[in-house]
Amino acid sequence: MPAASDTIYSLSSGGLPSGVAVIRISGPSALTVCEGLCGGPVPPRLATLRTIRSRNGDVVDQGLVLSFPGPASFTGEDCVELQVHGGRAVVDRLLDELATFPTFRHAEAGEFSRRAFAHGKLDLLEIEGLADLISAETEMQRRLAGEHARGGVSQLYQRWAKRLTHARAMIEAELDFADEDDVPGSVSATIWRDTQKLRTEIAEHLAAARTGAIIRDGYRVVISGPPNAGKSSLLNALARQDIAIVTDIAGTTRDVLSVDISLAGFVVKLFDTAGLRETADPVEREGIRRAKALLADADLILSLSDTPDGFMVPPDSQIEILRIATKIDISPELWDRAAADVFVSVEQPEGLQALISALTARLPDQTKADSFAVPSRRRHADHLTQCLTALDEAVESVDLDIQSEQLRRAGDALGRITGRVDVEDLLDVIFSEFCIGK
Repeated sequence: MPAASDTIYSLSSGGLPSGVAVIRISGPSALTVCEGLCGGPVPPRLATLRTIRSRNGDVVDQGLVLSFPGPASFTGEDCVELQVHGGRAVVDRLLDELATFPTFRHAEAGEFSRRAFAHGKLDLLEIEGLADLISAETEMQRRLAGEHARGGVSQLYQRWAKRLTHARAMIEAELDFADEDDVPGSVSATIWRDTQKLRTEIAEHLAAARTGAIIRDGYRVVISGPPNAGKSSLLNALARQDIAIVTDIAGTTRDVLSVDISLAGFVVKLFDTAGLRETADPVEREGIRRAKALLADADLILSLSDTPDGFMVPPDSQIEILRIATKIDISPELWDRAAADVFVSVEQPEGLQALISALTARLPDQTKADSFAVPSRRRHADHLTQCLTALDEAVESVDLDIQSEQLRRAGDALGRITGRVDVEDLLDVIFSEFCIGK
């Protein structure tokens, strides 16, 4: 297992070749090796132009060097960044040179951020926000990730945790020092008023989890219906490119096809699925099985049909369904206005615009996401739910010992979100999302 005392290094910038490449070094020997490569000490936090040489004196490149003595660095350790020309040969030569130093090794995925967590520079929410910020593709994703990366949500949870700790302290004081004059005879009324208020705040916060998940992961729209209903044509029209093969042969689409489009700052993930029908073809049957599985995980189902009696609506579905009448330019006389929710033809832009408007109207209200201090991952929502459950059990109990224990459980659930309590099993999963060098 890699030693935490090793000095690690990696290319921290984007793919090569590039105008500039940044090589990051972190660990106890970072500053010493930097002095050896760059011909002497480098002033802290000041970009300095230096000639970078190998251990035998050969010139490798000339570039900017920055040093960040710990603990005032990203990882909390001594750190160095070498900003050199972004050619593959230059970068490979420098990485090979660093590998020759004792206790130096190439960083693993997310190891710089993991060291920042270990040294208390970032908590798990901030680290997840940083990972999301790197991969953000829309303005809404950038703003959500930025709020998490800057610690806005962490500070909210810390304030809640302090209120829970105070409530526990008052209850335990009542238990342990009930006979003392300087301890109130009963703190229950004051404590439980604030606890009920806190529970309401957490419940309202948790209710925004769906908005956070949609911003981060996208709004999932599944296009469903019988064969030849126009599913692939609609996908291509919405994506404005040929994603799916379109033919008059039933069963052309065998697998799930997807494309992302941007609407109102959100990512909308469109899924084209196999036509739903009975078939003996094993490949088509597998495509239909995947289509049905995808329907269960959708935010919205577009049920397509080119005839009024052809809509295939899943029974007892809890997911919103829009009935989309297709090919209306071919047989407009078949349809009346109550037969479908949206009428489209890929040959007529008016219908497609009506569908886009219907999709946009179902996206979360941006005005309610202005703060962006909302849960964005399933694990956040799960721990918040555990916190609420513990608070409910605390309020319902009349035993002070049980109340104190449930408040402790509620605080622990909040602590697991930020990584302050019992999260060792989460670390490998979280840090594996990072690229090498971050």
